[in-house]
Amino acid sequence: MVKCMVTIEGALPRESGLERRELKAAAEFFAAESARRSRTDFRAVAVILQDDAFSAQTHAAINGVEGPTDVTTQRYEAIPPEPDGVYGELYVNIQAAQRNAPRRRGWSAAKELLLYVAHGMDHLSGADDSAPQDRRRMRRRELSWIKAWLEA
Repeated sequence: MVKCMVTIEGALPRESGLERRELKAAAEFFAAESARRSRTDFRAVAVILQDDAFSAQTHAAINGVEGPTDVTTQRYEAIPPEPDGVYGELYVNIQAAQRNAPRRRGWSAAKELLLYVAHGMDHLSGADDSAPQDRRRMRRRELSWIKAWLEA
C-alpha cells in the first residue's frame, strides 16, 4: 500500500482540541486503515474544514440535500497519467463537531472531529451507511480506528 497524500485546508479553531499536524496524522492513519479494508490504494485526500454555512452549500451541491451535515465526501477517478486509487475530498463541519460532542458522555470536540474524518475515509473506500446494520458496522470500525490512533 502507498501512503496517502493528505492535505488540510481551512481554519482549525483552537477549541477543536487538535493541532493541524495531529489532524493530518489522524487522517493519514484513517486513510491507511480504509485502504487496507478496501484493498485499494488511497492516493490523495483533501480534508476541507468548514462551518455550518459552507457545509450546507457543499451538502446541497454534492448530495442534493439541504442543510449542514457532519461530513460530505467526494471521490474522484484517477485522471491519466495518475495511478489508479482513491482521490477525494472530505468536507468536515467543525461547528457540528463542537455542537455534537457534548451530547456524547466523555466525548470531546477533538474526538468528534476525528470521528467525522474517519467516517469520511470509510465512505471514500465505498462503505455505505444507508442500512442500520451497515451504519453500526461502520461506526464500530471508525471507533476502533480512533482508539488505535489515540493509543499509538
